[in-house]
Amino acid sequence: MTERGRELLERHRKTDRDGTAQTYYAGFVKPRELSHDAQLYRAYERSAERLKDKGASVTRVVLDYELKRDYQRFLHDLKRERRGQEQDADRHAADVAEWAASRELPVVDGHVHFPDVRIEYERPNGERKVEDVEVVTPHYRGAYAAAKGRTGFSSYRISTGLGGRGGRSGRSPNPRIFEEFL
Repeated sequence: MTERGRELLERHRKTDRDGTAQTYYAGFVKPRELSHDAQLYRAYERSAERLKDKGASVTRVVLDYELKRDYQRFLHDLKRERRGQEQDADRHAADVAEWAASRELPVVDGHVHFPDVRIEYERPNGERKVEDVEVVTPHYRGAYAAAKGRTGFSSYRISTGLGGRGGRSGRSPNPRIFEEFL
């Protein structure tokens, strides 16, 4: 979205009951991932629609780099906290596993796995849950694909539409579209 659209959303920001707020972005973080991001949005739409059909309401969407940023902060703080101490691999692994569990992130083969997008939602009974979504690309192979398969993420393989134009103009989506909603 545009910077103007992001500013508009920021002015009307709502904070969740647990104190978290939706993060909004303007422009592109990684322009080379635009196609993947478009596929991710379609996967999000499918998951959100399925959740809404079950009576749930989406409360927040968290992107992979937000989760990874939080993880890096945790690792940095842990390293600073243990400066000067003898390193204990088992203790480190236990701390990482505890951090991941507290955020409902899977640890597979000793590595924390992050979904492409996390959908936080509330069920009709008030219970708060998350659904982790992963867009599966042709690049997923071997051990990496096997590990991703064991994460429990909702996986989507989205058609790239390379077989023809399919009635699309080839233009980018309207970057000002969110301004129309408020």
